[in-house]
Amino acid sequence: MDLFSNKQKNNDKAKPLAYRMRPENFSEIYGQEDIIGEGKLLRRMIESDRLQSLILYGPPGSGKTSLAKIIADHTDSDFVKLNAVTSGVKDLREVIKKGENNIKLYNQRTILFIDEIHRFNKSQQDALLPSVEEGIIIMIGATTENPYFEVNSPLLSRSRVFKLESLKKEDIKKIIKQALKDNKNGLGEYKINIDEEAIDFLADRANGDARVALNGLEIAVFSTSTDSKGEIVLDKEIIAESLQEKIVKYDKAGDRHYDVISAFIKSIRGSDPDAALYWLALMLEAGEDPMFIGRRLIVHASEDIGMADPGALQIAVSAVRALEYIGMPEARIPLAQATIHLATAPKSNSVIEGIDKALKFVRNNDYNEVPIHLRDSHYSGSKDLNHGDNYKYPHNYENNYIEQNYLPEKYRNIELYHPDVQGREKKIKDFLDNLKKDDNGGDLSG
Repeated sequence: MDLFSNKQKNNDKAKPLAYRMRPENFSEIYGQEDIIGEGKLLRRMIESDRLQSLILYGPPGSGKTSLAKIIADHTDSDFVKLNAVTSGVKDLREVIKKGENNIKLYNQRTILFIDEIHRFNKSQQDALLPSVEEGIIIMIGATTENPYFEVNSPLLSRSRVFKLESLKKEDIKKIIKQALKDNKNGLGEYKINIDEEAIDFLADRANGDARVALNGLEIAVFSTSTDSKGEIVLDKEIIAESLQEKIVKYDKAGDRHYDVISAFIKSIRGSDPDAALYWLALMLEAGEDPMFIGRRLIVHASEDIGMADPGALQIAVSAVRALEYIGMPEARIPLAQATIHLATAPKSNSVIEGIDKALKFVRNNDYNEVPIHLRDSHYSGSKDLNHGDNYKYPHNYENNYIEQNYLPEKYRNIELYHPDVQGREKKIKDFLDNLKKDDNGGDLSG
């Protein structure tokens, strides 16, 4: 029977607790107040049955399927559910055909819920696009992956994305307690004695996933014998035994991949080697490609350290070369060394600001010819064109410097590089400041 059949009773005790405890109305949903709280857009759309195509994006156990069930219970439209793992283009075409008939024969809309929509390939998403665009199908997609990476842009542009967050620990505790007292769908018919410490531990270990919490609770209840009072006594130790090993919430193919690498880089930028090592260890333990980490270290060495410590780039590149030579797990050591060096290095973003400012200037201003004295004079006939005339060779002057213009005349006064005063770059700043004061030049030594 379809999960979203309005006729189905949600009291089938043979089904898992997490399935039975799916909310049937908004009052039974915990968390996600930002999108389904009283008066919020998504809730208004559902309650008024005025849906448009949308994508529910969030981690496992955050309530995407529960929201779909509530939509099914609140709509007068024909509600159809497909799972992207088991469905293909043929199934989509059948739903589209049904949607066309619903409009022609019954003036009824068709809502298609696609679970794990990120599993649909490009051809499957393309097959769906025309019917969504024409309004034949109202699509509701659910995904744990960032739709901005996994869903085709044309389909994404015709859908509204609602992001669900991992449930808070307090929300998980409320769900656990609701399951314990619910006689219809939960465990209320059993005499369960569970202390607050065990509930707190279960909610913490669920890591924001209601399904994990309910599955763990169910295993604990049905694997524990009653005591002399006929009670099932659950403590922290029993809950711990009933839970699988705590899963590292990191998916190298998904959105957390980008969140963790962002935290890693921001920790380095913030000069916190402890945090940087933590995120590095999390990525390595979760199976992240170490070459991806190495490439990010190289970028960061120039972007956020740059001329304040030019050697940081050499160390980052060396760590990647070491990774190529010795492989993992030994290469964790040079990767850690590079991470620590970058985290403790003086910081400057003058390099990225300089190049980005230059690019912006070039894009927003007309091209001007290279001044005659800077043009190439090494080919036959260049002298006839006066190329290189009046060029002053710096090495012929004191301190290897002579003032001259190196820009098109129109832009000779632009300034793009502004050295910081951190680390090595302070000497660069002093050197350039001295050049401006003294036409005879300066010296980087000292």
